[in-house]
Amino acid sequence: MRIALLTDIHGNREALTACLDHAGRSRIDRFVFLGDYVGYGADPVFVIETVMEHVARGAVALLGNHDAAVIEPDPRMTDAAFTALDWTRGRLGPAHLAFIKGLRLSCEDGGRLYVHANAYAPGEWGYVTGLYSASKSLMATTAQATFCGHTHVPMLFHMSMTGKIASFEPVDRVDIPLTARRRWLAVIGSVGQPRDHHPAACYAILDTARGILTYIRVPYDVDTAARKIRDAGLPIELSFRLAEGY
Repeated sequence: MRIALLTDIHGNREALTACLDHAGRSRIDRFVFLGDYVGYGADPVFVIETVMEHVARGAVALLGNHDAAVIEPDPRMTDAAFTALDWTRGRLGPAHLAFIKGLRLSCEDGGRLYVHANAYAPGEWGYVTGLYSASKSLMATTAQATFCGHTHVPMLFHMSMTGKIASFEPVDRVDIPLTARRRWLAVIGSVGQPRDHHPAACYAILDTARGILTYIRVPYDVDTAARKIRDAGLPIELSFRLAEGY
């Protein structure tokens, strides 16, 4: 089975469309969405309805912290994020809100764990940013491979049978064997707001039969997505971030 993993879309229609177009040419059998469909971007309705359509066809969709904050505002968020979510909240209808309320925090499937933020406290939204937090996440589950988002920065961690943990940055379109002698934690980069100083959208493809994970960078129409943010009256810094990838 070939599984497309997408996360942190953040209302970016152009980025999502580009990734789905690429996935459509890549013989994908299943889609897994790891959360944060809204916030920052100007097309939350399009993104949520697109994910809803995929879920109706068998996709997995999880809850992200920005999605949760649509239902219950999170005072820990930055001013820009808070403003964007307030704007978003006024554009979602009952069906969109019901969909968000029905999303789960994690999903286990065939030795794999899917979650938005981490495995040790999924609903507290802690970031996996280094070996310590990755180790906590790996020790909290028996899954051979865990897939998450939240940081907007692609990274791969692996733990040996003796508990030694290491990490590396994945390279665009280079196959990574997820060997059975190690346990893995794959942080999938962001579709809609990359923060690794690379503006191209990021998603990943998991080939379960071959045990191969491949990170994919997909160029998209950044200018249009940024212009929509400005036209919507959202914080202008959110438009600048797309072009710079931060």
